[in-house]
Amino acid sequence: MARTTAGGNAAFHNFHNDYAHIDDPNERRRLALAEIDKAPFGWYHVRAVVVAGIGFFTDAYDIFAINLVTSMLGVVFWQSAASKPGTIPTNADTAIKVATSGGTVLGQVGFGILADIVGRKRMYGLELILIIFATLAQSLSSSSPGISVVGLIIFWRVLMGIGIGGDYPLSSIITSEFATTKWRGAMMGAVFAMQGIGQLVAALIALIVTTGFKQSLVTAKNAAACDGVCQLAVDKMWRVIIGFGAVPGCIALYYRLTIPETPRYTFDVARDVEKAGEDTKAYIQGKAEGRPDEIRRATIIADSEGRLETPKASWGDFVSHYRQWKFGKVLLGTAGSWFFLDVAFYGLGLNNSIILGAIGYSKGDNMYEVFRRNAIGNLILVCAGAIPGYWVTVATVDTLGRKPIQFMGFTMLTILFVVIGFAYDKLLKHNGALLALYVLAQFFFNFGPNATTFIVPGECFPTRYRSTSHGLSAASGKIGAIIAQVVFGPLRQRGAPPGSNDSPWLNHVMEIFALFMLCGLFTTFLIPETKRKTLEELAGEVPGTANFDPGSRSAAYKTNSHQDSGSGEKEV
Repeated sequence: MARTTAGGNAAFHNFHNDYAHIDDPNERRRLALAEIDKAPFGWYHVRAVVVAGIGFFTDAYDIFAINLVTSMLGVVFWQSAASKPGTIPTNADTAIKVATSGGTVLGQVGFGILADIVGRKRMYGLELILIIFATLAQSLSSSSPGISVVGLIIFWRVLMGIGIGGDYPLSSIITSEFATTKWRGAMMGAVFAMQGIGQLVAALIALIVTTGFKQSLVTAKNAAACDGVCQLAVDKMWRVIIGFGAVPGCIALYYRLTIPETPRYTFDVARDVEKAGEDTKAYIQGKAEGRPDEIRRATIIADSEGRLETPKASWGDFVSHYRQWKFGKVLLGTAGSWFFLDVAFYGLGLNNSIILGAIGYSKGDNMYEVFRRNAIGNLILVCAGAIPGYWVTVATVDTLGRKPIQFMGFTMLTILFVVIGFAYDKLLKHNGALLALYVLAQFFFNFGPNATTFIVPGECFPTRYRSTSHGLSAASGKIGAIIAQVVFGPLRQRGAPPGSNDSPWLNHVMEIFALFMLCGLFTTFLIPETKRKTLEELAGEVPGTANFDPGSRSAAYKTNSHQDSGSGEKEV
């Protein structure tokens, strides 16, 4: 009888142990995965989505909150600046925001690879610990004669970004590998939709904190005059806003650290049944880890190796798998689509100040009104387009399909950016029209490629490379985000007078984004439709399906099957 594996809680059931009494590893794998794939949707799935989704809530909160906080940093740390007192320099503002994206790229690739090497269970929760620690450290940062506050915040935001990056592949593939086939897209979409809730809560916390310090803030008419009690209040405000981002992460940490290893990883990659059984005994006895008999352990590993269908992960197998165009084009499609999307998705934020001005939420008679209107304006923008788009995707992704939603999203965004770019000067005279186009763009980002580029990479790759492939796809997207912030941010001010915040080239930047959306439309042709298909079918592991890859069976399994067939035995 096979040994059991460690882990399991109310949010993540340990399916592997339900079939531990079956000796044949391939039959045990088939039955356990069928149990997951065909399970009716229930509270178990809701709990799993919440545990994974809290991570994305935290990610979005931390990323979005910095947009609300940088103006406060200017009041606190640049009050005595010779030029524009009370305003953070553009270079410092950009560096702080880009630092998160830079760290995210490292986290997506690093955690993605490690989750395929050492397992999802061992990595899940570590990224959340890193986020919590770096978030709290940011909120306690301050300048000194030896180091600037910008350097400190950049350092901690890079570390936080690494944790945020790790959450992308881990939450996606863990949700995917535990999900029922029928509603897998909705579950993954709901996890990703928590980003919208994170943005909403960040704006709400900013509004609450601003209201709490009203009496101090009304004493200053503008940022340059915000000193004394006003400056002290703003210093407390930004620390509370940033520090609150650690709270939801602490709530989810226990469940992340105690999840079982996903059944697909246990069967296809780990293959070490004896060690898992001894670890279970050690866990019950309160010990750190089990110490199995090495001879018995080696015997069982050798026995399973020759009987398992799935090949072992290796660099050679990775290259061989993606060298085939039918698999390589999928990775190119997911990475390319995410890259083109994020250039425009983050670039659209360049319009935020103009949109807030259009709806009357960019200025105020005193600092209380400035911060209050900024928070309310961002609440309106998030609620008007982003949140509805996320949840329409959740409701329709398993009926309409991933590919049609991505096609539709890129098509609509191409049209919207063309209109915004070529009619920009006329739209500025009609604030309502510009606001409407902005809201529509936010809606079709999220009811479109922003959601599907997260969902599809968590489904269409084989288990042994699923996390790595998702991490590479996500990292290409964040590289696009960095380009949007570093290249197109300054480009929009081309031709503006020195020291001015005008954006005379913003219309041309929007036109360039339309081209990126058109490119995303073409890369969508490279990805498969994953709706209502099992992960094994999408990975090319199911004989008789259009995507079947004979190379998906291990060399040892094919050798044993050939020997069994030659001796008159029925092939497994």
